[in-house]
Amino acid sequence: MMNKRDFKENLIIFGIMLVAVPLAGELKFHPFNGDFRVSFGTPVFFLFLLWIRKINPIISGLFVGAFVVVFRLILDELFVETYGWEETFRIHAPVFFYYFTYGIAFSLAKIPRFYEQPMWIGVFGVLIEVVASLSEILFRFLLLNNSFTFIMMVEIFMIAIIRSFFVVGFFNISLLKETKMKEEEQRKRNEKMALVISNLYEESIQLKKTMHHAENVTRDSYNLYRQLKNHTSDMNPYSQDALKIAGQVHEIKKDNNRIFAGLSRLISHEDIKDVMNVVEIGELVVKSNQKYAQLLGKEIHFDLKVDGEHDFYQTFTTLSLINNLVSNSVEAIQESGQVCIHILKVGEHVEFRVSDNGPGVPEKYHYLMYEHGFTTKYDISGEPSTGIGLSYVKSLVESLEGSILLENHHEGCTFKIQLPINQLVK
Repeated sequence: MMNKRDFKENLIIFGIMLVAVPLAGELKFHPFNGDFRVSFGTPVFFLFLLWIRKINPIISGLFVGAFVVVFRLILDELFVETYGWEETFRIHAPVFFYYFTYGIAFSLAKIPRFYEQPMWIGVFGVLIEVVASLSEILFRFLLLNNSFTFIMMVEIFMIAIIRSFFVVGFFNISLLKETKMKEEEQRKRNEKMALVISNLYEESIQLKKTMHHAENVTRDSYNLYRQLKNHTSDMNPYSQDALKIAGQVHEIKKDNNRIFAGLSRLISHEDIKDVMNVVEIGELVVKSNQKYAQLLGKEIHFDLKVDGEHDFYQTFTTLSLINNLVSNSVEAIQESGQVCIHILKVGEHVEFRVSDNGPGVPEKYHYLMYEHGFTTKYDISGEPSTGIGLSYVKSLVESLEGSILLENHHEGCTFKIQLPINQLVK
């Protein structure tokens, strides 16, 4: 069932058809030296019937036929010397039956079933036009005593083939273009969603770690309560405080469990590929960070290089790791610079290298940089970064039985992550 917006759009297209077909019908020639004409009205009408799928073709044929007749009557009255309305009407009335028959035949053929088979659309288009032409010729014979020959039938058939397949070709080119546009839009939506889910995946890892800490705090608080209870009276305020803390942290843990369950369902239910080609992942990281650099007002050139034959890797894990390192490089570079992403296969391991020509990480901070909350980056207002990026990366890398290494250069630095391939493909 059409919504209000779709109905309005179809109504506008229907109105354009009622104007376009009569106008196109004036681009014509008379192959039989009589009143029967061959024009662009038919291919235009055929194209609109293929285009407007929500309006009954019979209704379209009825209205178009009437509009064409009225339009030609007005033109003859204004520009052609005629013998009166009755004679002019007899000349143009048969065209009504042409378009009306065309609409009926189009409806009976159920053309929309063959949108994936353009050859059949062309064949039915030829048959429909021939039937409609015979209908018009019949009424011209009844009203004007026009003759009909076998040669006329052959010419009508040939013209129908040319016009119908021309329309089918044009229509399929339009469909192909529309399909490509939709695929491009879907690809962009998938890329955006993959980044969103990747960020949610990061947060879920952090939340899982927080849940583990909350569980430890709950257990330690309860053990403290029991120790205090064994050495003092039940009414000792310290033991009661320890029990209260244990209860509050336990509630926090339950809330975190609910949030984690919701995030897990959201990530698993999204229509995004669980695994992707590593080149696609790298290109996605480059595109997102190009936009991030522009947002920060920086001119940064990104270079992606992939060596070796790679399996399809887990989308969110791989995307999170590379994207974190690349976004760190973007933030570290002052105004302009270069970020290089190099992905290579080393035996049974995959190595991700992210290099930049920023200021690098001072050696005195190397032992601190993976600590939660540590940062050397500040925004223009002096506010520090959250400092969870590298701590998250290190935690995830270690959980995957991999390693992370920092190398400082004369200009900038390189982060290297090496992971067992089986950890990213299982």
